[in-house]
Amino acid sequence: MKIGIGSDHGGFELKEYIKEYLNKEGIEYIDYGTNSMDSVDYPDYGKKVSEAVVSKEVDRAIVVCGTGIGISIACNKVKGIRCALCGDTYSARMSREHNDANILALGGRVVGRDLAMEIVGVWLKTEFANGRHKGRVEKISEIEA
Repeated sequence: MKIGIGSDHGGFELKEYIKEYLNKEGIEYIDYGTNSMDSVDYPDYGKKVSEAVVSKEVDRAIVVCGTGIGISIACNKVKGIRCALCGDTYSARMSREHNDANILALGGRVVGRDLAMEIVGVWLKTEFANGRHKGRVEKISEIEA
């Protein structure tokens, strides 16, 4: 599995910590920026990461901004993206099992490092359940169309 990762300045520190986790776990990733704590606009990075998921350059992605809200909204504007903002492991698991979320959003100023790593771990290891959920995800795609 190859993961895309991106953030704005508010999520930069947590993004860097997530990269350490991915390295430790041997998970390949592409970092789409930002590369410092200098002020940038989260929609730019949400779009880059989302386009990488849609084009299948990466399998799934993780995005981070200060709260996770802005970047998740930006990601969800890209057709084919199901970005879930998660602040707990249960939501992370359900976002994959039930919603086939292909991007995880986190709030760098909201979620502590240890909890963020638990959320990332659960999200990466959880597969889509299919079954009755497949039709629901298809209905989401129909709304996009």
